[in-house]
Amino acid sequence: MSSIPAPTGLQPVGPRPTPITRIDVVARLAAAEAMLKALLERWSIPALRVALGAVFVAFGVLKFFPGVSPVEPLVEATWGALTFGVVGGQLALVLTAAIETVAGLALISGVFARLGLVMLAIAFVGILSPLVFFPAELFADGGPTLLGQYVLKNIVLIAAALVVASRVLRGPGRTSR
Repeated sequence: MSSIPAPTGLQPVGPRPTPITRIDVVARLAAAEAMLKALLERWSIPALRVALGAVFVAFGVLKFFPGVSPVEPLVEATWGALTFGVVGGQLALVLTAAIETVAGLALISGVFARLGLVMLAIAFVGILSPLVFFPAELFADGGPTLLGQYVLKNIVLIAAALVVASRVLRGPGRTSR
């Protein structure tokens, strides 16, 4: 009669697992990266559209309340320069507030995103006009003032609007989503 040896420790049951190789790790990372890319392609531009809209709603609504927006004097002066003095004062603030708020809401909803982009294009003319009309107020002592920084940050918003427009506008190529 043969005796069965007593177990000395844990013995693997079944076949041994295949060791993970460098090629497996690279393949898994590539698959994860591809999934992330697909997620970003699907959601990054809609997220940018909503974020851009939210920024314009937030800054637009401020202009409806006198004394709340730090750029009120600049808005009034810019409208005066652009309209040769026909529009200024509180009317300039209300018009700017309406344009920015409606454009922002259109972008957030996505339903009227093209209209929102057109309104933003018009707003960007006014937003960047102080660079031409009032450079002394925007730049001093070799650099931008706080007001100048406020105006210059709109370059990023313009770039964001261009990216959103690439997805929203109709035409040859990709369809709008």
